[in-house]
Amino acid sequence: MKQKPGRKQFAVIGLGRFGGNLCKELVRLEVDVLALDKDLERVQEYSKVASHAAELDAIDEDSLKAVGIKNFDYVMISLGEGVQSSILATLILKELGIKQVWVKAHDEYHEKVLKKIGADKIIHPERDMAFRIAHHIVSEKITDYIELSDKYSIVEIKASDKIAGKRLSELEIRYEYNCSIIAIKKSEDNILISPSLDTQIQSRDILVMVGSNVDLSRFEQEGV
Repeated sequence: MKQKPGRKQFAVIGLGRFGGNLCKELVRLEVDVLALDKDLERVQEYSKVASHAAELDAIDEDSLKAVGIKNFDYVMISLGEGVQSSILATLILKELGIKQVWVKAHDEYHEKVLKKIGADKIIHPERDMAFRIAHHIVSEKITDYIELSDKYSIVEIKASDKIAGKRLSELEIRYEYNCSIIAIKKSEDNILISPSLDTQIQSRDILVMVGSNVDLSRFEQEGV
């Protein structure tokens, strides 16, 4: 695959549901993507989507070298046939000097092994989505939830009538709750990034906040 100067190169290994959607989204973001899978039908399907697609076995080092995998900045592994293949593929890629190897983990045991062998980022799409849905269901105020770590998150919280009409300077959220409002969604097409203290809250606004889980929970219960 010929590289375009100045642009990061991405490879996706495994074109199942997660890997396939990841490939499509990267293409939508106008980056170069090499799509790899040992299933010929999937390769043919994604040859119409990705910059380039090839049929290969992810644990075949010679095949990976042949497609120029060492030239890629990021390689994402999303293999559905079990943990062994993704572990071996991760080992090979790290030995080949790939700077960023991101791997979809099947479970906690898989994650522990991937960490020990040097995976740079471990992804749990089902678990992460479960967290977001659970927080959305439990609280009517929270519309979205992104876990940054075990202790910190970004949440989207609906502004209530309690704070509608007030300016951020009046609420003193950072002082009272040790949280920060990093954006305010007025609508899908109108989002204020880093709003000023003079910004007035409206009843339908969505507050995009970052902070510790404890502080965010306290603001959700007391502040809105």
